[in-house]
Amino acid sequence: MKLFSTQSLLLAPAFMLLSAAAPRLSTHQPDPITVVKAKKSINLLDKKNASKWRGYNGKILPPDWTISDGMLWMNNEAKPDPAYKGGRDVIFTGQEFEYFELTVDWKIARGGNSGIFYHVKEGYGAPSSISPEYQLIDDENFAQMHPDLKDYNAQFGAKNPEQLQDWQKTGADYAMHPADEAAKVLHPVGQWNSTKIVVAPGRTEYWLNGVKLLSFEPWSADWYARKKAGKWAKSDLYGTLKTGYIGFQYHGSSLWFKNIMVKPL
Repeated sequence: MKLFSTQSLLLAPAFMLLSAAAPRLSTHQPDPITVVKAKKSINLLDKKNASKWRGYNGKILPPDWTISDGMLWMNNEAKPDPAYKGGRDVIFTGQEFEYFELTVDWKIARGGNSGIFYHVKEGYGAPSSISPEYQLIDDENFAQMHPDLKDYNAQFGAKNPEQLQDWQKTGADYAMHPADEAAKVLHPVGQWNSTKIVVAPGRTEYWLNGVKLLSFEPWSADWYARKKAGKWAKSDLYGTLKTGYIGFQYHGSSLWFKNIMVKPL
């Protein structure tokens, strides 16, 4: 989640489509079963792929981001490198994905804020201005640690702007579709959580710790209505790209990611 305009403020392990006809009184044989298998999963942090991570619109992995022992993490406590002038959002440039199942384990620092982007294209100010985002945030502590949230939310007419809105909480399709808070199981700061994002033809799903939090149809009438009514009303390109990179957002806090697996569908 971005607070400032300067930054632009699946389902089972494999999908099987069965086309067998319903039972009927006929001498004809049943229609054959058609099976469509998902492709093999890709480990985005193995030895083959670790070097393919870099900063958005950049050529290297930004300072303070580290890939080691099968983990990608940002140390926000490290002293900044004054020689580095680029942004700190990171993307995996080894392959663009259209339909996929992404699974990743993550944890965030107290009061932290981040997100998982997909269908990312470079050449813009930040991924947040064009790409859908699975929100990652410290639901419990963020608001009290960031009083500037009140002014940010006030511009959207929030009833209680000092509080995180439903579209800003972990598991939400940021600024578009809120997560099912009644079903959500979010482990506290310092503990690992597991996220799954499924992007399939006509359906996108967000999962957290084995629970489906939301499902929507991108580019549907409802999707466009939500876009026009909220934060993205003036962002013409937001969500319009149908293929692209996967990335993680840096937004001022330490972050840890591991077991980053993508299965093209």
